[in-house]
Amino acid sequence: MTSRWKYLVVSASTCLTLFFLIGSVLGQGASTQEDTLKHIGVFSEVVARIQSEYVEEPDMRSVSLGALDGMLEAIDPFASYLNADQYRDYLKNKDVKQAGVGLILSKRPGYVSVVAAIPGSPAAKAGFETGDMIESIKGVATRDMPLAYANMLLEGEPGAEVDLSVVHVRQVEPQTVKLARANTPPPPVDSSMLADKVGYINVDALGAAQVKQTADAIQNLQKDGAQKLILDLRDCAAGAPEDGIALANLFLDKGRITYLQGQRVPRQNFDADPAKAVTTLPMAVLTDRGTASGAEIAAAALQDNKRAQLVGEPTYGDASQLKAITMEDGGAIILSVAKYYSPNGQAIQDTRVTPALLVPEPEPQIDYDENGEPLPQSQPQVDLQRKTTGDPVVKKALEILNK
Repeated sequence: MTSRWKYLVVSASTCLTLFFLIGSVLGQGASTQEDTLKHIGVFSEVVARIQSEYVEEPDMRSVSLGALDGMLEAIDPFASYLNADQYRDYLKNKDVKQAGVGLILSKRPGYVSVVAAIPGSPAAKAGFETGDMIESIKGVATRDMPLAYANMLLEGEPGAEVDLSVVHVRQVEPQTVKLARANTPPPPVDSSMLADKVGYINVDALGAAQVKQTADAIQNLQKDGAQKLILDLRDCAAGAPEDGIALANLFLDKGRITYLQGQRVPRQNFDADPAKAVTTLPMAVLTDRGTASGAEIAAAALQDNKRAQLVGEPTYGDASQLKAITMEDGGAIILSVAKYYSPNGQAIQDTRVTPALLVPEPEPQIDYDENGEPLPQSQPQVDLQRKTTGDPVVKKALEILNK
């Protein structure tokens, strides 16, 4: 039996026990201390049995790290455990602006996976998309790798290359990809007038600048005679929750946009400010599995307030407040301490945002070379297949707006 196989067997057993432990405790709601200790005792006994009965003496340090990561992932795909050395590196680089590859990541399941690739980034140009699984970064397997550490490995000096092994959603075998780090600015908002005086606004990333650009686009389209709007938030995963709140407020002059709440975080309501609304035109919002964070908050607010019809696919599920909690050994866990909720009371990170009208995304046609790498010239063609009047999601939005 290889050492890798032994590690997988032992860590899988430990993680399964942890999943059972967490599921049992959380499922009881207000569990008593006695019940909690009972479940911890079961876990401790399993660990002891592994140590005494397993075919060979396992590396308990590796097993413990895998178990910690599995425990966090079971409740929060964006959580991380960092040992003391990793946490020191995290703190040193946390506020330092470095070049990256343009990937937004989570852990689902076990390995680091792609939420979205920022348009125009090295990762987007290489064909990365939502659901791709990163098998290794710089030769280090991402199985049980802390998410925060994976993000650190992808950052560095502009132009410096980083090797990744990736399993694309449309391919079975892992591919080795070399990406050059770059400072990728958030793509600007673009807009156009479609048939029947429908204004189309495409937002690929969120930030204060993009919210202002969206407001400007709305006003320009209305001056040009737009009578209805389509807001395209597909693959919009970059952007903080406050940017999503600001985006939603452009279209809402009343009502709740979202609220934030956690076990130790008091509820905070975010309501629409009528002074910030810029339009009352009928509208549709487009989402897909790459819609995350601030864009999800905006989509949920517009749907729950019956301000817009949502069309497309369910969103990713990423809207929380993360906090680094220092441990006694000098390490830390980075954990969601509060979640953002839709106006109707659904935790976005748990339930996602599901459009009332589900329309699957068109399958992009991508050409690959003999090594399985996407050809550079194929990526612009992929973009042209979407976000046009020939796009079935846009087409369906036009149909419902024109009824």
